[in-house]
Amino acid sequence: MNAADRFRAAVDNKDLTALDDLFTEDIRLYSPVKFTPFEGKPMVLGLFGVLLRTFEDFRYVGDYTGTAQTSADGTSAPSAVLLFRARVGGKEIHGIDLLHLDDDGRIKEFTVMVRPQSAVHALGEAVLAGLVEDGLAPAPAGQ
Repeated sequence: MNAADRFRAAVDNKDLTALDDLFTEDIRLYSPVKFTPFEGKPMVLGLFGVLLRTFEDFRYVGDYTGTAQTSADGTSAPSAVLLFRARVGGKEIHGIDLLHLDDDGRIKEFTVMVRPQSAVHALGEAVLAGLVEDGLAPAPAGQ
């Protein structure tokens, strides 16, 4: 089973331990709701803990593999694109997960893209609330 298949199985099973084994220590996750990436395994695993309980009816519906340039350094890396559908706060989301792999087949960079914009907004609010709840982000000012 390749890294994309193992990642997909870990998400399907909500298995954070399996995700921990798949991520490099310095993984970077680029989110649709934040310009700068989430960096490092502890932060990215924490984010996945929030995402796995935030998405409703999450399912992968397709995949592609190949190579793509990474955002961090522009090098070409083995990559996989996983297409998904889900709901957040009753809003339907269409999205892709773009995984970049290192030489050992572990995920070193991860980019999430979702649409439509109303779903991005709902996802951003839900994820921020989860990160604050888990102590991974400060509460927004004025709260």
